[in-house]
Amino acid sequence: MGADHSRAAPPTPPGVRRILIVTVVPLFLATLVAALVLWPRDAPRPEAGDDLPRYHGTVTRVVTEPCPPNPAVPEGTPTTAGGPCGTVTVRVQDGPDAGQHVDTPIPAGPGAPSVSVDDDVILVSLIDPEDPAISTYNIAEHQRGTPLIWLGVLFAAAIVAFGRLRGLAALAGLAASFAILLTFVLPGISAGQPPLVVAIVGAALIMFVVLYLTHGVSAQTSVAVLGTLGALVLTGLLGLAATNATHLTGFGSEDATTLSMFRGDVDLHGLLLAGIIIGSLGVLDDVTVTQAAAVTELAHANPNMSRRELYRSATRVGRAHIASVVNTIVLAYAGASLPLLLLLTADSRALGQIVTSEFLAQEIVRSVVATLGLIAAVPLTTALATVVTTAGRRRAGANAAPGAPDDVAVALPRPATDRAETLQALSTPRTRHTPPATRSEWPEPDRSTDTPW
Repeated sequence: MGADHSRAAPPTPPGVRRILIVTVVPLFLATLVAALVLWPRDAPRPEAGDDLPRYHGTVTRVVTEPCPPNPAVPEGTPTTAGGPCGTVTVRVQDGPDAGQHVDTPIPAGPGAPSVSVDDDVILVSLIDPEDPAISTYNIAEHQRGTPLIWLGVLFAAAIVAFGRLRGLAALAGLAASFAILLTFVLPGISAGQPPLVVAIVGAALIMFVVLYLTHGVSAQTSVAVLGTLGALVLTGLLGLAATNATHLTGFGSEDATTLSMFRGDVDLHGLLLAGIIIGSLGVLDDVTVTQAAAVTELAHANPNMSRRELYRSATRVGRAHIASVVNTIVLAYAGASLPLLLLLTADSRALGQIVTSEFLAQEIVRSVVATLGLIAAVPLTTALATVVTTAGRRRAGANAAPGAPDDVAVALPRPATDRAETLQALSTPRTRHTPPATRSEWPEPDRSTDTPW
């Protein structure tokens, strides 16, 4: 009788299951306790400023005209305004002038929106300080709500269409990540809590919720959780050492400088470390889940692989993954920092001075530390997954071959065949070779190899 290859992956042995529970559950409880201790109870609320009233409107007409000459300008400057000049007629959709058409000047200057007929725009009402009864409108920007909603619908539909139930779980995990960031991490840092500690606790909380919600409660997911948590801690320590060694202050960007003006009590050095950890989490869980799944698939494809062979095979997969992820990280940071990179081309200082300046050294440290954390996640997760996957494969001493390694799954001996049956099989004429089974004949082609608890 042939072997049955349609069976699912064997369950995790009870001993390994208990070890995972004893390891993961205390870490999860410790994360919850730390989150409750650090939870922002007195987070500062934004003060009510003198924001200008904003109303929605639709452009109905655009009339351009030559710009008037400047009254008195220094020698060598243009004699006309920068433009464009003219009038935009907008139908107001809400507010005290809803339904009316108002005239506004064409937006001009750096960053001004370019408007045309039928564009949905946002108007700001300007009140004359000398006569409050007089008000005028200016176009501030375009309305982006509807395009963003349709883009979000397309994003969710594509994920659900491809991932089905797993896609729904991924969307729920994404919502949970934003909820933790908006209700714990950002308010906690604003309340004066240490940014590094808040980032580690918040990242761990996101990791537990997202991984178990998306991939289910299994030994494979638990291995990915442990690998991600270990790599996160290592990334935080490396980031702390690197920022101290390079004497980074956190004032390497214009946003950080602006934040220091409004919130002088925020630790910008810790905020830099928090950004490194939060930014690394998204790629870390990708690497750790992939490594845990690769070990499980390799072990199922060849149950006779030793732990060493399984580890080496999965590590080769990890090397290919890291090689592509490193390029992804560098390109992601480069894409987000294109204005900074273009600014370097206009800088007349020497290259050594530019590279060692605060604003560029900060990006280098961010990229290098995140990459080192990813590299460390591969062997750590692969080793844990190898031990968990191969646990319980040893056979009893009566079935074990003499001198066989402990971590090799020794095949069971074939049952003895009767001599008469053997002679009959040898004397039976050969039959025509049958074609190999098609893919549809393979048992359970969509079988999941997630190891159940």
